[in-house]
Amino acid sequence: MLRHLDARHDRFGLSTPFRISRGVKTAADVVTVTIGQGDAIGRGEAVPYARYGEGVDTTLAAIRAIAPQIAAGATRADLAALLPAGAARNAVDCALWDLEARLAGTSVAALAGIAKPAPLPSAITIGLDTPDAMARAAAKVAQVPLLKIKVDNHDPAAQIAAVRAAAPAPRLIVDPNESWTIDTLRALKPHLTEWRVDLLEQPLPAGADGALASFDSPVPIAADEALHTAADLHRLAGRYDVVNIKLDKTGGLTEALILAGRARQRGFGLMVGCMVCSSLGIAPAMLLGAQAAFVDLDGPLWLSEDRPDGVIDRDGMLSPPAPGFWGSPA
Repeated sequence: MLRHLDARHDRFGLSTPFRISRGVKTAADVVTVTIGQGDAIGRGEAVPYARYGEGVDTTLAAIRAIAPQIAAGATRADLAALLPAGAARNAVDCALWDLEARLAGTSVAALAGIAKPAPLPSAITIGLDTPDAMARAAAKVAQVPLLKIKVDNHDPAAQIAAVRAAAPAPRLIVDPNESWTIDTLRALKPHLTEWRVDLLEQPLPAGADGALASFDSPVPIAADEALHTAADLHRLAGRYDVVNIKLDKTGGLTEALILAGRARQRGFGLMVGCMVCSSLGIAPAMLLGAQAAFVDLDGPLWLSEDRPDGVIDRDGMLSPPAPGFWGSPA
């Protein structure tokens, strides 16, 4: 039976601006893919990211270009030859997982042979701002289990110290988004334990992370922009302790599952992250959450309005979407 693929641009306004070291956004621009076969419909979502040379228009064009192959029955296994890892492949891959589960009358978790998603502690992000503003934001969520701080290279010591003082209890991820130099990292080294930082995420630019090989870090360092697929793992050893798996980088859940398995085999700890997106982008990522030491899936919490029946956050505990939303029967 022939399939029909539809791809469109959806925009979700944010309730407050999301600031990181490389810019600010006030809306989440996502690509939504729907693949229908008979009465069954599978959905997937992706966030094209300029950092990786992606845009909404180019992502839509790439997806629409493979519509004939999808219509003819191309499978998830075929996607690697049709699309490179990235946002376009992620949206199609996740839509195919959802469709496959609905046609089989089961869940994606069952198809993948992993546990069904359950509530888990997910980081609440404190966006980049002045130290005082970041402290005020942190004080409002000081009871959550895990915080993530977005910092830059201007005054990260003041930013981190302010947040830690306002929220002394949560585990803490610090994310400079490639904005530090090795000199910054060396200068802050004594303070990382003082601030009880649990994870430092991609402090140096991905192309300059060779300096990490000779840096004796007092806290684990995670690769984010430096890691996309399992093929990247070989160059990360000796530089990073943890890998941040994002479906928009891997090109979908299929590659993310492979990456997670191979990363564990190589001794890396796992983190599961996301872009600012709706719950349709988070539902597949939650399947990896139980395997990860750090989960950062608060993308939908920044939206003024999420898709109906999406994820729910209660004091830093993220619950999966309602049955039938994605990857599971209603």
